[in-house]
Amino acid sequence: MGEMSKFQLGVIGALFLSVASSVSIVICNKALMSNLGFPFATTLTSWHLMVTFCTLHVAQRLNLFESKSVDMKTVMLFGILNGISIGFLNLSLGFNSVGFYQMTKLAIIPFTVLLETIFLKKQFSEKIKFALLLLLVGVGIASVTDLQLNMVGTILSLLAIATTCVGQILTNTIQKKLNVSSTQLLYQSAPFQAAVLFVSGPLVDQYLTNQNVFAYKYSPIVLAFIILSCLIAVSVNFSTFLVIGKTSPVTYQVLGHLKTCLVLAFGYTLLHDPFTERNIIGILFAIFGMGLYSYFCIQENKKKQSADLVSQMKDKDTTALLGHQEKEGLEVKKTTKDSLV
Repeated sequence: MGEMSKFQLGVIGALFLSVASSVSIVICNKALMSNLGFPFATTLTSWHLMVTFCTLHVAQRLNLFESKSVDMKTVMLFGILNGISIGFLNLSLGFNSVGFYQMTKLAIIPFTVLLETIFLKKQFSEKIKFALLLLLVGVGIASVTDLQLNMVGTILSLLAIATTCVGQILTNTIQKKLNVSSTQLLYQSAPFQAAVLFVSGPLVDQYLTNQNVFAYKYSPIVLAFIILSCLIAVSVNFSTFLVIGKTSPVTYQVLGHLKTCLVLAFGYTLLHDPFTERNIIGILFAIFGMGLYSYFCIQENKKKQSADLVSQMKDKDTTALLGHQEKEGLEVKKTTKDSLV
């Protein structure tokens, strides 16, 4: 099997793992928070990251992957930024209506495209932009209901968008520039993300819910769902870094909206959530946009691979020609020398 085939299988595996684990954790957390009355989302996320780090630490001790030292300042700032972005997203949900929060998540894709275009000089074709527009329209129709604006909520949403975009772009850039794997980067940064949320989580949750996470009465079933949520989160965090590293921040966001559509469908099927014609139309639009995005990405990658192959062949031909000319030159010199003798 060629390197390209292995890479494509790796990408497909990462995408599947991300979708399966993310949909699973959403269903688990919805049962935990809505049905069992555990509302402490930010604190729960800090536990997710701590369990992820402990799991990776055990895996590293068992030599399942090789730890690679990365510049501590880079990793620390990266981890803190990701922790802050999660806090801002939760605050955005707390201060805004659900509809405005969904709009915040939708805005991450165009902002990511804008930032990558300006700072990384990355080019997005008109076809890709059109596919992303269809996707965003579809998800908006399916998930956005009410739009209630307020100043504090809007500022928090803008901060959430900015930190999330930068964090995801850095996830991709650091892996490629510093030549570290997704597992190595997650292992190095998870403690800092967990620390930020472990300190700020209880305060954020108490402000949003008027409840203290340390005064909550933990029943056995609540503890069981918390443990299950933390175990699933290991897969979620790992697959997030894996997908962004192997593809791009924009592709990861597209995948995130596929998860939204699947969660809506599973919510209707398993939890009997209300489902309208608007949801169906929006999901169909979104799936069509995702299909176009995938198709155009594959076509552009094929063109890029063909161009790279042609360039490599030209380089080889040029090298061979120069080598031949150099050989002829040496032979001419030798003949001249022999004639003089």
